[in-house]
Amino acid sequence: MEYIAVLAPSVVVGLLFWFAMKAIFNADKSERQAEARAQEEAGFGIAKPAGDGSTPAK
Repeated sequence: MEYIAVLAPSVVVGLLFWFAMKAIFNADKSERQAEARAQEEAGFGIAKPAGDGSTPAK
C-alpha cells in the first residue's frame, strides 16, 4: 500500500495538468471559431497571404 501513497500525488497532479491543458485548448479552439465567424459576418473572410498573385506589384 505504500506505493499508492507514493504514486497518488503524482497521478493527481498529472490529472489536474491534463484537465487544465484540455480546458485551455478548448477555449482557444472556441475563440478561433468565434473570430472566424465574426470576420465572415463583417465581410472580411480569411486574409490571403501576400504574393499569391491576386494583386499586381507596383
